[in-house]
Amino acid sequence: MVGSSHEAMHRIFQDHPRLFSRVSDVLGIDFTPPTSVTILPTDVTEAAHPLERRADILLRLETEHDEPLLLAVEAQGSKDPEKPASWAHYVSYLLMKYRLQPMLLVLCQDPAIVAWAARPVVFGHPQSPLLTLHPLVTGPRSMPVLTDPAEVREDLALAALSAITHAANPAIETMLKAMTAALRDEPAALANPIVGLVAQGLGKNPAADIWRQLVAVDLSFCKLPPSREIREEGRVEGQAQRAAWDVLEVLEVRGIDVPGAVRERVIGCDDSETLSRWLRRAVIAPTAEEIFTER
Repeated sequence: MVGSSHEAMHRIFQDHPRLFSRVSDVLGIDFTPPTSVTILPTDVTEAAHPLERRADILLRLETEHDEPLLLAVEAQGSKDPEKPASWAHYVSYLLMKYRLQPMLLVLCQDPAIVAWAARPVVFGHPQSPLLTLHPLVTGPRSMPVLTDPAEVREDLALAALSAITHAANPAIETMLKAMTAALRDEPAALANPIVGLVAQGLGKNPAADIWRQLVAVDLSFCKLPPSREIREEGRVEGQAQRAAWDVLEVLEVRGIDVPGAVRERVIGCDDSETLSRWLRRAVIAPTAEEIFTER
């Protein structure tokens, strides 16, 4: 089953298709920035062969001077010995179908997977090589570590992808704080999709808990669906955390203003009985602070 982290890494290219220009700079590739981008169908199944094959994202990139090219984006979370053959099929099929030169970008969160995916794979007899597959691969070692809100503001999509790929980096908390600091200055309509992508991309990594707390405290204006998805992800992780979100949800529905200090205290509580008391009080308390008052 494809995980949420896997989906977020390639979905960010669908939502921000010009992101490849920044990633190619990171990889040291002199690629002409596209003048237009078209999202194409990802199905690369041949009619004569019923085995379904799909790339994660497929983009047609138009440039001012060079001929258009195709970019297939794949998120890879494990060493799959069958993948190189699938990738070779993708690019061969796309070349034949569109008559345009294809490129393959593989996104990874694990440095070991990066090393595995980046190695050239030769097809054919050892004494008579037929073709060599050499995809572009990016991961923690090549993506920038953005800890300055000013750097994040320059390209929110690149910053989101960087945070996702650096999910296990010791600096991830600083990176996520820089993200929320930058997003505070953005309208909710722009901030919410980025919030949702980062939450999805961090998956079950411990950094996901840090992100949820930062969003709850620093980005309380986020009330559109992507932010609510974060709350729902938190609810499935345990009874205590579900109860914490329920307390905040009741206050929000009642129109009670919830200061950051209250949000932080509720989210940080892991005692189910305490949260249950706060939830009962949240139904009638005139202010958010009074859910903590013993009666």
